[in-house]
Amino acid sequence: MFMRFFTELREAKVPVTLKEYLMLMEALDKVVIERNVDDFYYLSRSALVKDEKNLDKFDQVFSHVFKGLEKVDGIGVADIPAEWLKRISDKFLTDEEKAQIEAMGGFDKLMEALAEQMRKQREEGDGDGEGKGQNGQKGDGSSPFGANGYHPEGIRIGQDKGRHGKAVKVWDKREYKNLDDSVELGTRNIKVALRRLRKWVREGAAEELDMNATIKGTAEKGYLDINMRPERRNKISVLIFFDIGGSMDSHIRICEELFSAARSEFKNMEFYYFHNCLYESVWKDNRRRHAEKLNTWDVLHKFSSDYKVIFVGDATMSPYEITYPGGSVEHWNEEAGAIWMDRVANIYESMIWLNPTAERHWDYTPSIEVMKQLVGDRMFPLTIEGLDKAMRELAR
Repeated sequence: MFMRFFTELREAKVPVTLKEYLMLMEALDKVVIERNVDDFYYLSRSALVKDEKNLDKFDQVFSHVFKGLEKVDGIGVADIPAEWLKRISDKFLTDEEKAQIEAMGGFDKLMEALAEQMRKQREEGDGDGEGKGQNGQKGDGSSPFGANGYHPEGIRIGQDKGRHGKAVKVWDKREYKNLDDSVELGTRNIKVALRRLRKWVREGAAEELDMNATIKGTAEKGYLDINMRPERRNKISVLIFFDIGGSMDSHIRICEELFSAARSEFKNMEFYYFHNCLYESVWKDNRRRHAEKLNTWDVLHKFSSDYKVIFVGDATMSPYEITYPGGSVEHWNEEAGAIWMDRVANIYESMIWLNPTAERHWDYTPSIEVMKQLVGDRMFPLTIEGLDKAMRELAR
């Protein structure tokens, strides 16, 4: 069963290694947990899942392997963890219910009856999408198995949610499905992706107790020698340019979430706005963009070359706005936007472009291809997977 668990995780694209599997087996051998399903779930998840985006895939595989009700034609007692049956028998069933089970021949017979009932329901369903109880009658909750009933710690089958919260364990609850690569971004998911861009250093005042140095100093000197050290901080400095207005209006929400997450993750972050393409001026307050513009050259000279530069925009415009002087739709630009993009690339080695437009549409917009070439092919979609790749690129 455990090897099947490992292989199905691999098939589900959860990147588990043989070393991690052997570590899990060693933990079980050393009895670091109680032998029950709950503890094994948390132990195996801790040992085998290295990235939050894979938690949902892990839950689905765990449910399939250890509940055994998702993809099998029948069900036997071997498919149900013994710990479940023990809970049912020892903690929640009345003497009368236990007697009923024993009269059927024990749990083995109960599970056989359940498998037979499931088979009949699939073959002789009444067409209304609901499972039937014993003797073809719809379950009222008094059966030792079934859905939608009040039977204590019943086995849930064919029910999309708990109506009474009485099921033993619902592995298909899938609390982490919103962390999957394929789903829509949110501030929390963006933060998780941005955390790949970190460089820890200890700078500033010594305000944190250095336990190892204190122990070593005390042992060497023979008296209590308290050592302090600076707090560990993220050294990364980030400069973000946001495209704003026009076609970017439909991406305001995701840009706000990205801005909020970046503010939280990067303590040393600066931002500026531009429209469509970078030209000779940028601004900090979009409401006063015409009155309080800042010279782009001044910005590029202000921040050192070790800053990580991120452009955020859909790059959707006329190609002339990028390649020709006077191409801007808002003002006369004496130098083409491509020249300014080239200047940024020459100053900052780490530069990427995040595009909120779905990647499958990029080939239909010529300006996106032009901008992609200007940033050295380092344009990434504004998705969880795209952010992950973008942060890996900046961290190089």
